[in-house]
Amino acid sequence: MKIHEYQGKALLKDYDVPVPRGIVARTLEEAEAAARELGTDVVVVKAQIHAGGRGKGGGVKIAKSPEEAKQVASEILGMQLVTHQTGPEGREVKTLLIEEGLPIDKEFYLGITLDRVTGRNVFMASSAGGMEIEKVAEETPELILKETIDPSVGLRGFQARKLAFGLGIPNDLVNQATRFMLSLYDAYEKMDASLVEINPFLLTKDNRLIALDAKVNFDDNAMFRHKDYVELRDLNEEEPLEIEASKYDLNYIKLDGNIGCMVNGAGLAMATMDIIKLAGGEPANFLDVGGGASQERVEQAFKILLADDNVKAVLINIFGGIVRCDMVANGVVAAAKNLGVSIPIVARLEGTNVEEGRRVLRDSGINILTAEGMNDAAEKVVSAANAEF
Repeated sequence: MKIHEYQGKALLKDYDVPVPRGIVARTLEEAEAAARELGTDVVVVKAQIHAGGRGKGGGVKIAKSPEEAKQVASEILGMQLVTHQTGPEGREVKTLLIEEGLPIDKEFYLGITLDRVTGRNVFMASSAGGMEIEKVAEETPELILKETIDPSVGLRGFQARKLAFGLGIPNDLVNQATRFMLSLYDAYEKMDASLVEINPFLLTKDNRLIALDAKVNFDDNAMFRHKDYVELRDLNEEEPLEIEASKYDLNYIKLDGNIGCMVNGAGLAMATMDIIKLAGGEPANFLDVGGGASQERVEQAFKILLADDNVKAVLINIFGGIVRCDMVANGVVAAAKNLGVSIPIVARLEGTNVEEGRRVLRDSGINILTAEGMNDAAEKVVSAANAEF
């Protein structure tokens, strides 16, 4: 689950992570009042959307008076902000964060997440703060410092100091940087976060270390321990079909292609998307119905697939292990009949009750193409989708 910058900073402040003073505004009048209340010579007006690169898209601007803050807010509030993470459609800005301006000396990067190679959390730091960390990792990976964390003891002081010295933090501020990093990791652990990024991690001209920006994502599987975090979720920032899928515990991510995919198992789903690309097509989604999906869940998954207007053909790729092929087939047939499906459907079924599943599809009266193997399935669905244009 993602939250906004202002929400992340409020949580981090509770764990003694220094953040700038800021006030949330949702109207022009609130923006002006916030700037006046902060009382600094400069304020920063920041769009609040779930995406990075806001500054490049025109979503972060400086104002030197409350009146100018109101004017800047009028330019940002309600805009369709497009960044490299929003896609071409962008996101409408409905909330602003008005923050005190700070005297910037240097900008660094800090980040904590799970390293899936080692199976442990990793604390990352870089002197290339304020830049897209993905770009830094690609072009100058030597600028990213890493400390792997033993889960039995957490981040140790010597590790934090090692990162501070590696960043080039002045010697008299190393202890301050160490406290900052230890507090940040404490927050990451206790909040059950899946990602915490501070970019930039700011060194001010008056020798303060502050989280100038904050990105916090939570582990959905741990939300039962943090019921108060649920109210932080902003459904306006999420894809409607993904919200609908979450109601049925479906793993669904909308993409930009035109071939809908319904698969059981995340690995098989990824392989299915890859083979569609290999056959010259573009997947419209990632959808894993799970190993223990019920017929109702399969039917809902199919409805979600077809609710995407971009979908011109559907590939059903099921390996019957825990989930039975006949149950999946019944769910697909029920959904297809209820929705009056007219687009091509290609099905590749293997495993438990596969013959019964194929019989259900064959006797359904619906035009469903069967495939032998994944290559055959991918070629048929790509051909079918292209024929729709």
